[in-house]
Amino acid sequence: MSGTPLIQRTAMPGLGVSAGITFFMLTLVVALPIGALLWQGAEFGAANIWATINRERVWAALWLSFRLSFLAACFNLVFGVILAWVLVRYRFPGRRIIDAAVDLPFALPTAVAGIALTALYAPNGVLGQLTNQIGWQVAYTQWGIWLALVFVGLPFVTRTVQPVIEEIETEVEEASATLGASRLHTLRHVIAPMLMPAALTGFALSLARAVGEYGSVIFIAGNIPLRTEIAPLLIVIQLEEYNYGAAGAIGLAMLAISFSMLLLINLIQIWSRRRIGHV
Repeated sequence: MSGTPLIQRTAMPGLGVSAGITFFMLTLVVALPIGALLWQGAEFGAANIWATINRERVWAALWLSFRLSFLAACFNLVFGVILAWVLVRYRFPGRRIIDAAVDLPFALPTAVAGIALTALYAPNGVLGQLTNQIGWQVAYTQWGIWLALVFVGLPFVTRTVQPVIEEIETEVEEASATLGASRLHTLRHVIAPMLMPAALTGFALSLARAVGEYGSVIFIAGNIPLRTEIAPLLIVIQLEEYNYGAAGAIGLAMLAISFSMLLLINLIQIWSRRRIGHV
């Protein structure tokens, strides 16, 4: 009948099936581990959690992990966007090799990356000997930790921004230049607002990866308490001592700080999208 709406069937499952699978996987992969951590913290007690966290060694490790993760994510935000722009807009010999190398941190086991970076930047390494000649030691210092975090986080920014750059037509830049805008003005007021949401997403992914990174950092850090000891290492130490309550307390501290930082980034993303919509 003409008045009866036709139901269009697609190859993809319906809302009920899709939502059920999605919520089941989120519960299994995300909600249950976080719930177990919160349950562990509740059993351990608020007083014991604060007593575990409120120590100089723990505060130093948390400050080191989040500070260097933020600095590495900021570097990746700038350099990752530049790298994505070059790979999309320019054609040059070796471009495909560089483009493939961007995904190397995804495929390479983190422990192997840590061993490779340590071998390169150790005092007797190829690059370590050069840096030591100018009085700059990388391995077993905070510089080494930052370098490892940059290595593992860079692909998140580049791969997130690349599709957006591919969708930006060169005519947009040409139109801006035709209207008399300089390159800097076009970059700030035309290109940057279009890239901002994707760039912030890549920044958040890079930051999240760096905060919890362990394998690539543990070999190059030196692991000196109060100097180059990261928070994930403290959790591993507590687990090796079968002190699960203390490990959970440090994990809760990292969870709270990470959630606050990601919430702030999401709020900035919402603000940037609304700003683009009003332009």
